[in-house]
Amino acid sequence: MKTLKDAKPGETVKLVKYHETGDIGLRRHLLGMGFVKGAEIKIKKVATLGDPIEMSIKGYDVCLRKEEAENIEVE
Repeated sequence: MKTLKDAKPGETVKLVKYHETGDIGLRRHLLGMGFVKGAEIKIKKVATLGDPIEMSIKGYDVCLRKEEAENIEVE
């Protein structure tokens, strides 16, 4: 099982599902921004200490913290 936190800069991944342990409010917010099942996410860069992770999805640039990214399963 690979999470969004494990993706490397330059890699494009596909959202598979959200883990049940994640924050439901954050999940709703991300769904509204296009983080839906099957969406392609391109990892742009990861900060020096691994937090935050900058990515592009559906034309938007978004930054997520490690704790948020580890609740999103990708392939």
